[in-house]
Amino acid sequence: MEEPTEEKESIAEASKEVSREFRTLVNADDLDTLKQLQHLILGRLQDSNAVLSHFNDYSENCFTEVSGDFYKNTRLLKSMKSDLDYIFLRLRTMKSKISAVYPDAFTDESAKQVEDRRPDLEAPMEP
Repeated sequence: MEEPTEEKESIAEASKEVSREFRTLVNADDLDTLKQLQHLILGRLQDSNAVLSHFNDYSENCFTEVSGDFYKNTRLLKSMKSDLDYIFLRLRTMKSKISAVYPDAFTDESAKQVEDRRPDLEAPMEP
C-alpha cells in the first residue's frame, strides 16, 4: 500500500519545518565550541594512544630481555625446592631410625611434630 503523494509531501514539509525550528534552538557558537572540544579530545586521545603504543613496545622489549632469566631462575628455584624436600625427607627418616634405636636420643620437645611453615610457592598469591 503506497501512501498518496499529498501525504508524502506534507510529511516532507513537516520534516523541513521541524528542522528549521530545531536550528533555532541550538546556538551556532555552542556548536562551534562543541566541535573544538571534540577536536581537542580527539587530539589528546590520539596522543595517549601513541604513548600507550610506545609503552607496549618498550614493555615487550623489556620482557623479551628478561624472560630467559625468569625461566632459568624459575627452573633453579623448583630444583632447589625439590632438593630441599628430599633433604628434609631424608632427615625425618634418619631421625625416626635413630629414635627407634636410641629412644632417649631426642628430647621430648624435638620429638614433637614440627609445623611446616614454608610458604607454598606454587599456590597463587592473594591480592
